[in-house]
Amino acid sequence: MFDKIKQLGQLKKARDEAMKIQRELALEQLEINENGIRVVISGDQKIQSIEIDGNTNNRLVEVVNKAVKKSQEIAAKKLQQMSGGLMGMLKGMG
Repeated sequence: MFDKIKQLGQLKKARDEAMKIQRELALEQLEINENGIRVVISGDQKIQSIEIDGNTNNRLVEVVNKAVKKSQEIAAKKLQQMSGGLMGMLKGMG
């Protein structure tokens, strides 16, 4: 029983650490400027701005962010399926 409590504590600690890293990534910004196109993206993969030949295109930012979010949701679902299997293995250990 204590092993399960310890495992839950370790999972909570890992989750808290992951959330901390995610908050830190949101504060990071990366700027790429090539061939008249400037893209600013945060470390958590959110497009901040897109400029083409000096013109900002907010509609493009919205659509790209929706596409990135959708891809992240797909990745999260795959990871959840994997972690579901991991949780099943942990239950089987007890």
